[in-house]
Amino acid sequence: MASTSVFMATPVTRLTAAQLPTFKKNSAFSVRCMSTQPPINDGETAGSSASKTPSPTPISTPPPPPPQPRAPKVSTKFSDVLAFSGPAPERINGRLAMIGFVSAMAVELSSGQDVFTQISNGGVTAFVATSVLLSMASLVPLFKGVSVQSKSNGIMTSDAELLNGRFAMLGLVALALTEFVKGSALDN
Repeated sequence: MASTSVFMATPVTRLTAAQLPTFKKNSAFSVRCMSTQPPINDGETAGSSASKTPSPTPISTPPPPPPQPRAPKVSTKFSDVLAFSGPAPERINGRLAMIGFVSAMAVELSSGQDVFTQISNGGVTAFVATSVLLSMASLVPLFKGVSVQSKSNGIMTSDAELLNGRFAMLGLVALALTEFVKGSALDN
């Protein structure tokens, strides 16, 4: 009984137990994969009939294009958005640090007050108001299901925002620590 292989267009036959080779124990052998056509009823051999009918050439089809990556489903649950590794905490803290560092440096350069003097002269209420406003503005799109990466393009990417926020956090801490050790504003 002849059948066609899935991988090649040559027919293969089933071997009986008498046709299988026997091997001695512990002998080295190599395996070859060969395909033969079964004998034809009128006495022709496989080789003579193969020369009369050309074997079909295998058709190579191009591989299918890779599937388009789907945008991950964004969770809008409060516990997922504000989780330790969620999208909100580091972004909000980074945004607040960027605003805080720039405003602290601007006030310090314009009035000569260090960070601690700025905080004691009414900076706490401005900080709390800015924190609430910026947190709400950052959370509303996340609760609507908009991912941060979907709004990234060009050099204004979400990764750049995270990196800038991290540097601003470090800069604000370094500014406060330097002024504390120095005992006065940075520009004095």
